Amino acid sequence: MDFELTEDQRAFADSARTFAQAEFAPHAAQWDAEQIFPRDAIAKAGELGFCGLYAPERVGGLALPRLDAALVFEEMAAVDPSTTAFITIHNMATWMLGTWGTQTVCEKWGEDLTSGRKLASYCLTEPGAGSDAGSLKTRAELQGHEYVVNGGKAFISGAGATDVLVLMARTGGGGAGGISAFAVPADAPGISYGKKEHKMGWNSQPTRTISFDNVRIPADHLLGNEGEGFKIAMKGLDGGRINIATCSVGAAQGALDAARRYLHERQQFGKPLASFQALQFKLADMATELVAARQMVRLAASKLDAGHADASTYCAMAKRFATDAGFNVCNDALQLHGGYGYLGEFPLERLVRDARVHQILEGTNEIMRVIVARKLLEGDSDIR
Repeated sequence: MDFELTEDQRAFADSARTFAQAEFAPHAAQWDAEQIFPRDAIAKAGELGFCGLYAPERVGGLALPRLDAALVFEEMAAVDPSTTAFITIHNMATWMLGTWGTQTVCEKWGEDLTSGRKLASYCLTEPGAGSDAGSLKTRAELQGHEYVVNGGKAFISGAGATDVLVLMARTGGGGAGGISAFAVPADAPGISYGKKEHKMGWNSQPTRTISFDNVRIPADHLLGNEGEGFKIAMKGLDGGRINIATCSVGAAQGALDAARRYLHERQQFGKPLASFQALQFKLADMATELVAARQMVRLAASKLDAGHADASTYCAMAKRFATDAGFNVCNDALQLHGGYGYLGEFPLERLVRDARVHQILEGTNEIMRVIVARKLLEGDSDIR
């Protein structure tokens, strides 16, 4: 086992760190406070290939391993988890379109998406279908050479500000086997968007509901075959879980770095906080949990890259552990800052708010436990 990164991987990480410090760091607090969706900054990320990291080369993607993509996301999330998380969602949707899209679809959107000139949203969740995604009700009926879509989606990142919707809709009977996937123009007639949700965090990306009222899309906008949508969605979420876990690791690293600096700068009782053993122990525990989370995420990414039979389970474990640990590290870093950590002038309160939702999306951490337990109880698992 070799835990060392290659020169290329280090170069990707260094490039992402430099980019985030230049393009995210000066503006992240303002984007959060004023709820600004920074399309220009995301487009600049696209110029470096960060909007198509693991998308296929046929659509202009870099086709990188998930492990390499995770290194990039972690560095950006250390500065701005919210904007980075949207970029990971865009990467997932772009990968799905580039992997299962027809030639027409790929030619229409592929290079615009991988370059960041256009952006994509992932549309799975519905008001009545969250953890139970297989029960979704949005329907797509084939009529001649078009599908007619009716229904609604909820909690869609980027909705109303993106160009393409990767949509899961029911084309057949009940259950997961009746679901298909589509690429839908975000401005198609019959699509309407709800109000921008007021959220605890993730304020640099809009979240809205989407309604579909007799929306007509060409039949060749189907991704894969009819009935494969749920399988496509779950394959997307394996990578999505690594991505969001990586965003938690990045946020935690940013919080830990801030705490280290603060413990040296802040003095109480005539000496720096760094000299108090209780706070040293707290910092040591934070670093230990962070390293454990990082290695679990990278293990899961490696399993996914290798096509391991239990890759989905490793992704679920990594998502559960890293998002819990990442949030705890951010919260502990805020505590170490005392009252200053609660102020907007410091990044801690923003990192805590942004990291909290990671325990919910891409499958709640309770659902991650269900996935892992189910696999273990099958009896043929090689999880160790």
